[in-house]
Amino acid sequence: MHSRCLLVLPVILTLYGACVANAAEPTMTQTPLPTSVSDSKAGWALQITPYLWAAEMHGHISPFRRGPTISVDKSFSNVLDDLRVGGFIDIWGRSGRYVLSGDITYVDTKEGRASGPLPRLGPLPPGTRVEGAVNSKLFTATLLGGYRVVDTPTLTLDALAGLRAWHVSNKVQVSALGRSRSYKESFGWTEPVIGARAFTQLTDRLSLQGQANIGGFGAGSKFVWSAQATLNYVFTDKLSVSAGYKVLDINYDHKGNVYDTRMHGPVLGLTYRF
Repeated sequence: MHSRCLLVLPVILTLYGACVANAAEPTMTQTPLPTSVSDSKAGWALQITPYLWAAEMHGHISPFRRGPTISVDKSFSNVLDDLRVGGFIDIWGRSGRYVLSGDITYVDTKEGRASGPLPRLGPLPPGTRVEGAVNSKLFTATLLGGYRVVDTPTLTLDALAGLRAWHVSNKVQVSALGRSRSYKESFGWTEPVIGARAFTQLTDRLSLQGQANIGGFGAGSKFVWSAQATLNYVFTDKLSVSAGYKVLDINYDHKGNVYDTRMHGPVLGLTYRF
């Protein structure tokens, strides 16, 4: 099936987005939470970050088991043209040296043209106009827990581990002469993820964050990796903004479903701390 009609799944998402992302990724920004170990007595500090991921998508996809593997080369503007609904949100928490991260990505796209193997409508007169559309949905959810191995007033380093779940749904619909046929197929998987996050305070209001993780290892996808860096600015004790860049690369191939893509692009998030 043609690359314009199948699986404009990220937007990165994401957003990814993303990512989609989160890969959909664990978090968009970590603005300064209390850093001393003694703060653990105060309980959990939480923050929530809705974010955008202006991602491009490149790779190979086979959304239907009986369909061909297609090449995808989408700029962000192409992805945005096909976007129906997209949402990306990150939740981050810490209590003392213990950290918790959650990320959810949902992207719903629709391509108005279709080609390649399509549901049969039966015999049609020559010259009949046939219209096709493909609706693709991507959902990812990531949950990571970790421990702060370095904890100073200006530098922190967290070790993270957890799971990421993916769900992909595709529906193709063909209509002509008042008749319509559709075909729908979904697939998904859950995989382990390990990673690290570093955070450094530059000034009272400016900070830098970098994070990376790997996963899959054949227990889900063959392999997935992600990297992200952001510059963060604090407006108030409750509100901050972050901007940076994110990459998510995944190689999934199982029972005829292929999702071998790289998504990358700038990210922008707004964080509220409780």
